[in-house]
Amino acid sequence: MKKCPNCGNQINDDALFCTFCGSRFAQQESFDGYAAQPQVVMVAPYDHTREFDAKDISDNKVYCMVIYLMGVIGIIIGLLAAQSSPYVAFHVRQALKFTVVDTLLGMAALVLFWTFLIPILAGIAFVVLYVVRIICFVQICQGKALEPAIIRSFGFLK
Repeated sequence: MKKCPNCGNQINDDALFCTFCGSRFAQQESFDGYAAQPQVVMVAPYDHTREFDAKDISDNKVYCMVIYLMGVIGIIIGLLAAQSSPYVAFHVRQALKFTVVDTLLGMAALVLFWTFLIPILAGIAFVVLYVVRIICFVQICQGKALEPAIIRSFGFLK
């Protein structure tokens, strides 16, 4: 039995991944008769880049950029322009999560406008969400498919 370098739990010697934390181990070939130690490949649970074909990513990057830059209109453009692309569909789902959070913040600010504090906090939250959208835009430029930083922590949007 060996220990997982990520969580420390005991796992089988021939395991390709940890059954407790999900860390994957890349098997290396033996060198001159000596078995190489397995290399840990850490994949973040919110990184979905490996799920998509590289050609799909390169062909549809621009549509995904538009999705985050233009809000609801960008979502509609993304849906119409690349209907059969799983990469675009992933980013449409993430942008819809932004739309839901924006709508909830707007409703809270409108209902509680008389408190003065809630609209100010909602305004700050809108600015933070806009910065996260820009981060998503940069990640798309790099060809990645990551769930947005703050949005992925909301359990009701899973």
